[in-house]
Amino acid sequence: MRTWRLKVRAQSYPWLNHAAMEVNQVWNWANATSFKAARPFAGRGKFLSGFDLCSLSAGASACFEHIGADTIQRVCTEYVTRRSQFKKAKLRWRVSTGSRRSLGWIPFKAASLRRRGKYLRFCGKTIRFFEAKRFAELAKWGCGSFAQDAVGDWYLCLPVAMPDESPAPCKARVGIDLGLKDTAVTSDAERLRAGEFYRSLEQRIGQAQRRGHKAQAKRLHRRAARRRHNALHQFSRRIVNTYQKIIIGDVSSLKLAKTRMAKSVLDSGWGILKAQLRYKGQWAGRSVTIVNESHTSRAGSSCGSLTGPQGVNGLRVRLWICQGCGVTHDRDVNAARNILAVGRLPPSVCGNEQSQRSAPSRRASRPRKIRKALSDAAA
Repeated sequence: MRTWRLKVRAQSYPWLNHAAMEVNQVWNWANATSFKAARPFAGRGKFLSGFDLCSLSAGASACFEHIGADTIQRVCTEYVTRRSQFKKAKLRWRVSTGSRRSLGWIPFKAASLRRRGKYLRFCGKTIRFFEAKRFAELAKWGCGSFAQDAVGDWYLCLPVAMPDESPAPCKARVGIDLGLKDTAVTSDAERLRAGEFYRSLEQRIGQAQRRGHKAQAKRLHRRAARRRHNALHQFSRRIVNTYQKIIIGDVSSLKLAKTRMAKSVLDSGWGILKAQLRYKGQWAGRSVTIVNESHTSRAGSSCGSLTGPQGVNGLRVRLWICQGCGVTHDRDVNAARNILAVGRLPPSVCGNEQSQRSAPSRRASRPRKIRKALSDAAA
């Protein structure tokens, strides 16, 4: 299943805005009801399931003008899914007005959408959108939603069953090193240059904010985000189509976002790239692994000796000569090759996602194991 994102025409925005307010009311009701059942004043608490909330909300559609029973049930089941995902008894309230209002969201069941020529009918309302010819070619779709972005535009998010068209991989495996000068560098020396998507528009965004043009600033932010997503989509698609096993370093963008490199880190979109490689690899039957990248920049990929640049001042060094074997290494390509070598190790050593729940003593000794394994792999 893949999700099509079709933009809705502006004439349907007022109706969708009112429907989103009613969805927020249902969400807040489910939030309050579920929390009272889980934390009662007396007795043993119970976490309500999606079936329980749907039963309690029977007949509530008569109180709303824009949404029906199917949408109410979808909101209840989605709430239970998110509550289980975040493991909390109560989630955030959805706000309909004010500066901190929640973005519009209207879920629906597949049977709630009915085709009317090139357009569709939803809860008695005709929804018109762009790319109607593309929608007319569909014969079947799944449960989706209407979603609003920060600018205020609405989109139809429609899951569609697509045939598997992924070509057979021509190479076995690849290591990927994430950085700032180059967003991603592979062990085969393929590079994704840093696009500076936000920094290229930073001056215009600042001018719009100083003039009080909030809508223009939001549009510029959206343009930067779209450019970033487009570049990362193209790179991740090439990687998934080419390699069978993909190994990525576990660099944390959340930790580096607290330093002076925050703008460059957030503009690179490491988390987006990892997520794209995961779900695209799952669709195509690829193996995507995230491993510990300790000492991968310092260790030489040819001999394993730790003679490379280190520390904050060493970030400016892009080429260095290994004192152990005399080979000249490119910093990023060398790190990607070391990440590829770490990915071949057992999970207890390389520290991938499945083994990160091990004991603290094992995590403390993991860099030493990786250092020894890199030396053995180079030898």
